[in-house]
Amino acid sequence: MTGPSASTGAPARVAEAKRAPARPRRRRRRPADPVRGWVSRLNRYRPGLMDDTLSALRQMYGRPDWQRVHDPTSELILTILSANSADINAEKAFDLLCRRWPSRTDHERAHRGAVYRPGWGGVGIEEAGADWPAVADAPLDELIDVIRPGGLAPTKAPRIQGVLRHVFEERGDYSLEFLGQMAPTEALAWLVAVPGIGRKTASVVLLFAFAMPLMPVDRHVERVSIRIGLIPPKKTAEQAHDYLQAMLTDEQVHEAHVNLITHGRQTCHAQRPACHRCAIAPRCRWFTPHAP
Repeated sequence: MTGPSASTGAPARVAEAKRAPARPRRRRRRPADPVRGWVSRLNRYRPGLMDDTLSALRQMYGRPDWQRVHDPTSELILTILSANSADINAEKAFDLLCRRWPSRTDHERAHRGAVYRPGWGGVGIEEAGADWPAVADAPLDELIDVIRPGGLAPTKAPRIQGVLRHVFEERGDYSLEFLGQMAPTEALAWLVAVPGIGRKTASVVLLFAFAMPLMPVDRHVERVSIRIGLIPPKKTAEQAHDYLQAMLTDEQVHEAHVNLITHGRQTCHAQRPACHRCAIAPRCRWFTPHAP
């Protein structure tokens, strides 16, 4: 049978046969991981930099031993008080807070004398803990007045109460000892989910209360690391933690944090660093721009 439908159908089929097959869609590449890329380049072009840094700092400050000094709740409140303040002022505020609302636990109420842990920049903390329920429910104005020597009291007081109340709502008490039963990443995730707690604060609590290998990065650690060239100058606070965490073994984390922060306080000052007595100067890009 011939007709218009048959005559017009043939050219269409020919055209369809000549049509090029459809190209498979290209899979989108995953964005490059900046941390892995940085660590890979550092290992290639500046091999052994982290190990040499730790070795040099060990010559200057020794190898710190880990030991628990504060329970995790006290460590948390102390870390909040130390934010953007000198440690000596934070410890004054902490001791005053504990004396105003003394702990109900006998062993904490007993005067223990000043204690000092590696990585801390003050002169020692005399009180072991406070009556945290009383602190959580204290009049805000009174709490502000008590911790005023620590600096930024109007900001820190409501933050302290908010954190304590959140812990109580989640757990039914104020203890954070349960975090010690978690894997480090789980414990970190739990703490940073609490409003008012960032990664640095959470890492400090978990490192010093439970010896979890989580690297806290404060302004001293960050400054020293950038100058040496361990981390790039352009990075977020979160990335700074990721860069250093990726370069360290679990066994190195405590030593790295304590000695980097000590170096920042005693030698690698923000203004006029004492490069002439720095053991890592030969590999430091601040001292020698083209250091290996």
